[in-house]
Amino acid sequence: MSERLRVACLQLNSGSDLPGNVATVRALAREAAGNGAQFVLTPEYAFMLDGRGRMMRDGALPAEGGEVLAEMRELARELQVWLLLGSLTVRTEEERIANRSVLVAADGAIIASYDKIHMFDVTLPDGKVIRESSAYLPGDRAVIADTPWGKLGLTVCYDLRFPGLFRVLARAGAAFISVPSSFQRQTGKAHWHPLLRARAIENECFIFAPAMCGDHPGDRQTYGHSLIIDPWGEILADGGEAPGIVYGEIDPARVAKVRRMMPSLEHDREFLPP
Repeated sequence: MSERLRVACLQLNSGSDLPGNVATVRALAREAAGNGAQFVLTPEYAFMLDGRGRMMRDGALPAEGGEVLAEMRELARELQVWLLLGSLTVRTEEERIANRSVLVAADGAIIASYDKIHMFDVTLPDGKVIRESSAYLPGDRAVIADTPWGKLGLTVCYDLRFPGLFRVLARAGAAFISVPSSFQRQTGKAHWHPLLRARAIENECFIFAPAMCGDHPGDRQTYGHSLIIDPWGEILADGGEAPGIVYGEIDPARVAKVRRMMPSLEHDREFLPP
């Protein structure tokens, strides 16, 4: 693993104004780079968040990412930073769209893309029903990517509740796992911090979790609290409830140190189900 790095997680309050959302991401990314960030991450639905599935489908980008992805690749080149686009909503060959996380290198190259695997089909505590699978086509593969600082595993939001995916990424060598999210406010208050800390502790890796915050069109409320967590489960940064940027000073060598102390990744055993 390489030298230390400065990570910036953008905390956004995106809505259905695509050009406005793009402008916000661009401005905050420039601010983060100006403050020394080498790796900038945006939340899930960074460029479009509306609780109405029809609006998300109508606003979906072309499969290749269209002008938005082209602009973000140029931005990475301009700022000379690595950029994780927490998710773009893109059209597929089917009627449903994909919720896709894209990793862009500092030269603008697309290094990896990941389609969210687990669909948020739930009933919230207040009785509100969300059926993500009605609008989104789930992905079917885990993704890990090389960065100058170590391997990055990609996940999105609801994937957080499926520790098996995180274990696969960690055992494949991920030193960092990204969890860009638009976590619901009702569940976030109860589960966001403990789940993210658990994933960091279990897999002895850094967690980068840029998040949406506030109220959004289509009766959607998100929790905020973008988090950067170290491999021992220590919270290095918490974005609170308002839009902004949270920074973390990351020492990649910390991963190997924790894994030597507590080599649980080496202690996994196969066993028969009950």
